[in-house]
Amino acid sequence: MKIIDAQKEVRTVYLGAFSGLIVTSIIWFVSAALGTRVSKGLAVWALVLGGTFIFPLSQVFLKSMGRNATLSKENPFGTLAMLIAFTIPATYPLIAGAFIHNSNWFYPAFLVVIGAHYLPFIFLYGMWQFSILSVLLVALGTVFGMYFPEDFTLGGWVGGAVYLLFAFPFRAIALKK
Repeated sequence: MKIIDAQKEVRTVYLGAFSGLIVTSIIWFVSAALGTRVSKGLAVWALVLGGTFIFPLSQVFLKSMGRNATLSKENPFGTLAMLIAFTIPATYPLIAGAFIHNSNWFYPAFLVVIGAHYLPFIFLYGMWQFSILSVLLVALGTVFGMYFPEDFTLGGWVGGAVYLLFAFPFRAIALKK
């Protein structure tokens, strides 16, 4: 399978990451709400545990839309996508270190990590637009950590909103290509 064909299939099957961004947005909003209303600890667990279910929940969401949710066996990017996904738990020690230093750096650290994690999506999906999402998340995480170090949930709420706002244009791009 040619790279351009593999990218097209990834874009088409996953709707330009639409379902993943919607699921991610919901998880971030739930986590931020828990952090606002209940406790930081519960917010952390909600994001970490909820994050482990983003891909399976995204597949359920796609199937509920009547869509195929699996790449063909010929597509080598299935393995690449899995490896990219594993970069997130691999960075949990970094996020934990930030949290231990200042618990309000939890969401900013996650934003930076997730932003960096989206860089390979540019190649995976064949969509340069992921560079905008990536840079925005890293910038927001950096700004929130540096200039709003006393606010725990700001990054959670804004992160959830960013994922939601990017979901629909990315879907439109995937359907257009």
